[in-house]
Formats: sequence, structure tokens, C-alpha cells
Amino acid sequence: MKARWWLVLLVLLAGFGVLGLGGRQIAQNAPPIPQRVVAEDGTQLVGPGQILEGQVSYLGHGGQHIGSIWGHGAYLAPDWTAKALHQWAAHTLDGVKAQGASIADAKATTMSIFQSNQYESSTGTLKLNAAQAAAYVKTRAELTKVAVEGDKDAAIPARWIPTVEEGERVADFWLWTAWTAAARRPGADHSYTQNWPQEPLVGNVITPISHLWSILSVVLLLLGVGLMVWHHANQPAEEFPDPKPILPAPATPSQRWSAIYFAVAMALFLVQIGMGVMTAHDAVESNGLYGLDLSRILPYAASRAWHLQLAVFWIATCWLATGLYLGPKLSAKEPKGQWLGVAGLLAALVVVVVGALAGAHQAIIGKLSGSFMLGTQGYEYVELGRLWQILLTVGMVIWLVLVLRSLIPALKGERGRLGLLKLFVLSAIAIPLFYSAGFMYTRETHIALAEYWRWWVVHLWVEGFFEVFATVAIALLSTRMGLLREGTALRAVSLSMALFLGSGVIGTFHHLYYTGSPASISALGSVFSALEIVPLSIVGFEIVMSLKAGRALGSGYEWPFKYFAAVCFWNLLGAGVFGMLINPPSVLYFGQGLNTTPIHSHAALFGVYGFLAISLMLFALRGMTPDRAWDEKWLKWGFWGLNLGLGIMLVCSLIPSGLYQFAQSLEHGTWYARSAEVIQSPLMRTFTWLRVPGDTLFGLGALAVILFTFKAVIGAWGWRSAEETKPAREEVDGAPAFALNED
Repeated sequence: MKARWWLVLLVLLAGFGVLGLGGRQIAQNAPPIPQRVVAEDGTQLVGPGQILEGQVSYLGHGGQHIGSIWGHGAYLAPDWTAKALHQWAAHTLDGVKAQGASIADAKATTMSIFQSNQYESSTGTLKLNAAQAAAYVKTRAELTKVAVEGDKDAAIPARWIPTVEEGERVADFWLWTAWTAAARRPGADHSYTQNWPQEPLVGNVITPISHLWSILSVVLLLLGVGLMVWHHANQPAEEFPDPKPILPAPATPSQRWSAIYFAVAMALFLVQIGMGVMTAHDAVESNGLYGLDLSRILPYAASRAWHLQLAVFWIATCWLATGLYLGPKLSAKEPKGQWLGVAGLLAALVVVVVGALAGAHQAIIGKLSGSFMLGTQGYEYVELGRLWQILLTVGMVIWLVLVLRSLIPALKGERGRLGLLKLFVLSAIAIPLFYSAGFMYTRETHIALAEYWRWWVVHLWVEGFFEVFATVAIALLSTRMGLLREGTALRAVSLSMALFLGSGVIGTFHHLYYTGSPASISALGSVFSALEIVPLSIVGFEIVMSLKAGRALGSGYEWPFKYFAAVCFWNLLGAGVFGMLINPPSVLYFGQGLNTTPIHSHAALFGVYGFLAISLMLFALRGMTPDRAWDEKWLKWGFWGLNLGLGIMLVCSLIPSGLYQFAQSLEHGTWYARSAEVIQSPLMRTFTWLRVPGDTLFGLGALAVILFTFKAVIGAWGWRSAEETKPAREEVDGAPAFALNED
């Protein structure tokens, strides 16, 4: 067993070693930001610091929710990199033809102009060909007009960027990203973005090496799945211990407050669904909801920012609340004054959530323009202002302290060995630790490096260590219920962690293929991310087998386990199948920034992490909710409503719209696939309206879960014992319900 954990540690160190070296490569090889952009005759087009000013302005006005950069951002409105590159190249081509060149010669000349890298690192100056410079000025004027005046057909609100001067700086930033997409990286035969986006006018086509890494990623995926099947097939048959149901018992004071966390989480979930409805309608009604113009009150950028951030908030709240509930349950002891800390932390959490949402809204509508501290940082999922980010991190540290002090008595029982409890603590420590990666950048940080650190939070924190935390929590509960022996669970969890740490950590790079990173990043990301679908399924396999055998039935935990079984299903489909749909570089090259990505994000973020949060919530509530308040019919309706609604949403809307856009990208290029001509086409509008049946069913399912939760929380809060300071320790066959089942 010790050798197994040493292997996990070595894999962890190796994974983060590679991730760190990759980050260094990204920083050293990031596309240069010119201090000056000049024409051949010396005319200055862009002055010192103006490109960075444009980046700051773009992010400060919620730019990543109105279009995208390098394919990262919103899927409504243009990808500004692709749009700027196409317009700039088209105007340059016209200029070259106006000089008397034939069409063939003009195309060849235009291609040569854009591929030629005329940046001088010694002076920080980028020189443009005469025709290219004239086209730059014309394109900047066109982009500035769109940014300031808006474009209803492209879902760009009027006065999005308030002034022409600021609009020009934003356009300079867009055009710089376009230059990075075409200019050949020194010493390479491809651009800084590995020739993304596809653009025939500048000769951007997919690199041959991308096909190789794509093939290898698929081969490794098949190998990983095969090894997992082989592993389970070769496990010796064993008899499960007798199930020991954790009988409901009155909650301790701190556990009652942890129940309130779940109520708050479900309220946030409800608001998130509402914001999702609004963002979907914006795609077909241009900032409207069944004819009601909401653009002035809650513009698309604000509703989308809330939709994404609320997903993180409510899911994380469920996970944090589970940790607070488990501490006294596992230790059979309530630390003195614990409830005060839990209640105070809840109040602070509400302040942070409200402050973050209000700040983002005010920044996007122009009331807090440029406010990095109170408004928005501008990046998806971590757009909350830096002040709220700091307070949230402090809150997670306090949460960690509260969990640790409640677990001290139970930890003493592990007597120096590395058991599930210690592993639970280690995974809890990782939560505030890895969220702090979000402090490694500011709005002025080079966007290629900022994307690197952002995905530390979005991938490693949300998809990584929270997943490890939840996996350990499920395994811990399963051992206490007699569904798994602790030794069996430890082996399963260690293998799960090794697989994640061996693939998911380095697999972070699969988000960075075309964000100005060197080609080595694509190689590492594509190959190592292929195994990411395996980890959570391992413990889930054992749970599902237990359900099949009927061992969980009758314990009162049938529905918590069923919701966890849904996690396993969506982990395979949403994270696995749909993840691999966009993971290979040769596929993502044509699909980056299109509706192929929301297929994966909806199925994975809610299907895996949303269902996992609900599952953990139900485990906790079942342990402190009286039978009279545990109304399972709501859970049944919620289960099928959420699953069927999500499935219908994918099949009827997201998948066909993504494939249609993908086909347009293959034939015409990314700029066209993201143009209003495609996004606002009758077919795309039809696909969007086809979300209504699935969204409605999903919403009804969510409402059922929310109503159940509020009823259960009220029941748990009102259920008192004679001795409120001591948690109940129900016995089954003379043994404590939470006794370990050791090998």
C-alpha cells in the first residue's frame, strides 16, 4: 500500500513539474506585444502601451462575453481574432490588386505579407507593408465603429465601448491578436497560434503535426479504457461487508447551519438557470426575452457572466457544505463554538457572491468601467473582481480550519497510517491552495500567460482537486455504510488519483492549443488529456455494482447513490465522448470557439460536477433529515427531469447547431462560422428554439430538487435532540454506523 501512495506522489510531482515547465515555455515564447506599429514610410499607427490599453479595456467591459479572442470567450458575436484577420487580409488583398497585380499574384503577395514577421525585438517595433498598413487603418476604423455603435445582428450592444478613442485601442488589441495568428513564429513554419484560425487569404491551414498528436491521443484513450477494464477484470472476487445504514439523526448546531448552505446553493442554482434562459434567448432575440427588451437592465454579457460564475458558486457551496457536515459526523464530536464559525462563514459567502455578481454587472454596463478590484477581471469563470476573489480565498481558508478542527478526534484514530480520513484532509487543503492560482495574473498580464493561469483554476481546481475531494468523500461514506471495505476504497481512490494526476494535470494544456503557446503544449495537452475520462468511474463502478446488487436499497440512500450513478454516466458521455469530440488538435482547429464546445461544457459541468454536488448534498441531508421531511418523489422527478432535459437539450439543439457551425468552419473558415450570417441564420435560430423542450424539462427537474432541498433543510433545522451539543451515534447490530470496514 505504501508503494502505491509513493507512486501517486511521484506522479503528482512529475505532473506539476511538466505543467510548470510548460508555463515557463509559454511565458518565454508568448507572442511579442509591439510598443510601436509603423508603416514602411515611418508613419506611426500604434503607440507605446496602446495594445495593452486595448486589452485592459476589452476585459474591463466584459469582452469575453461579447465575442472571443483566440477562440476563448462567448459563442455569440464574432471571434475578434478571426474577424479582424479576415477583414484585414481582405482589405490588403484589395490594396495589392489596386496596384495592378493579377488575382493570383495578389493572393500570393497578401499571403507572403501576412506570414512575414517584421517585428524587431530590439526596438519593440512592428513594421507593416504599405498595403497592409493602409488596410490596418481601414480595418481599425470598421472595428471601432462596431465596438462603439454596436451591431444588433451580431449581438453587440450599442455603446458597448463608450468612446471612439477607447474603441480604437480595443481594435488595436484585436488586430494584434490577428497578427499573431498569421505572422510566422521565429524558427517555425507556423504562426504564433499554430495557424489558427483557418484563413485561406493568409495561408493558414492546419499543421501536419496536429494530425499526429490527434491520432496518438485517440490511441492513448483506447489504451486507458482497455487497462481500466483489464484492471477490474483481474481484481479478486470479494464479499462486501454487510450494509450499515447511517440512520438519520438530529444534526449538531454546526450541521444545521451546513444545511442552510445547501438551501443557499439551490437558490443560486435557480438564479443560474434563469440566467441560462436569458442567454439562450439573447441568441435569437438580441437581448430580449419573448419580446421584452432587457438589454439596458441585464445585457447579454452580464447574464452570461452570471450564468458561468453562478455555476462555480453553487457547485462549490455544496461541496464546502459537505465538508462542514462530515467533520462532526466522522469524529462524533462537535468542537466548541463550531456553529459560530460555520454561520459566520455562510454570511461572508453570501456577501462575496452578491458583491461579485453586482460588481460584474455594474462593470459591464459601464458604471464601474475599468474596475479590476470591484468589477470584473474579464476572464470566464474567474471574472469576479479581485477583492471578491481575495475574500473568497480567505473564506476557503477559514472553511479548511473549520473542517480540520472538527476532524481532529477522528484523525487520531488512523494512528499514523494514510487512510481515507487523512486523504480527505489533504484533498481539502488543495481546494484553497489551487484556487489561489487565480492571483498569478492581472488584467495587464500577457493574455497567453493569463490563459495559462486561468485554466489552473478552471481545470485543476474545478475539474481536478474538487473532483478528488468529492471522490474521497463518496468513498469515505461508502466505507461507513458497508458498501466498500476501506482497503478496497483506498486502492480504488489511489488508482483514480494516479490516473487523474498522471493525465489531468498535464492535460490542462489541451485548453491552450491555439492561445499563443508553442507547439510542445499541443503535444502534451492532446496526449495526456485523453485519459481524463477514466478516474471518477473507478469508485463509481463499485457503487453502481452495489446498487445493482440491491445493497444500497433500504438504507435510505438509494437516491443519493442514483444521482452519483448519473455522475458516472455523464462522466463517460459529457467529459469523455463529448470531451474527445473537441480534444484532438485536428478537430479543435476547426471547432474552437464554436457551439461544439458548449456540448462538452454543459454535459460535463452540470452532468458531472452539478450532479456530483447534488449527490453529496443528498448524502449529507439524508444523515440529518427526519423521515417525514424526506420526500423521495421530488428526487425521482428531479432525477429524470434533469437527466432527460439535459439529454434533449444536447440532442435537439447544441449538437446539431455545433455540427452545422463546424461544417461552415471547414468550408469557409472560423470567421464565417462565427459571423451573423451563420449565427443568426434561420437554421441556427431553429436549433436554438429547439432548446425549449429540453430546457423546460430540465428546469422542472431542477425545481423539484430545489423544493425537496428546502423541505429537507427545514426538517433538519427543526429536528432537535435533548442534547444538542452531541451528535447522535446510532448503532446497527451493536456497532457504530460510522465504524470502518477494514480489509
